[in-house]
Amino acid sequence: MDYLWTPWRYRYVASASANAPHDDRCIFCDALAAGDDASSLIVLRASKNFIILNRYPYTSGHVMVVPYAHVADLAAADPETLAEMMQLAQRVQKALGETYRPEGYNLGMNLGRAAGAGVTGHLHLHVLPRWAGDANFMTVVGETRVAPEELSTTFERLSKALAT
Repeated sequence: MDYLWTPWRYRYVASASANAPHDDRCIFCDALAAGDDASSLIVLRASKNFIILNRYPYTSGHVMVVPYAHVADLAAADPETLAEMMQLAQRVQKALGETYRPEGYNLGMNLGRAAGAGVTGHLHLHVLPRWAGDANFMTVVGETRVAPEELSTTFERLSKALAT
């Protein structure tokens, strides 16, 4: 069995609780309240969920589907919100496919700090396009993640793809 070590991710997860705001603020609720979708990186607003770019993406096009309701886990979300979340995941997968031509996708949720959640109080579904070899040596050797595209460019491309 091969192991892939991700020391950069451990430092992020280990420091998350130490650096977490103590005023119960939520990055997703703050993004919604800001009223500036381009600055907040919200690429689509639907009726019960929105799609937002990850500010610390694993790959170009890494987005999250997030309910408007501030709920921490699946059991607290209403069925309509969960159904729309999956419909938006399907829609963003199609948009990512047309825009970036990935070879695969990762979809997932981290519920609770022990599961690796950076935001523990607000449910969100990660959708990541993937390519063979996209986890290259730079991340491990240079402790650097290579992102070939600025977030503003990703925002423009995905906003346009999701508008259709």
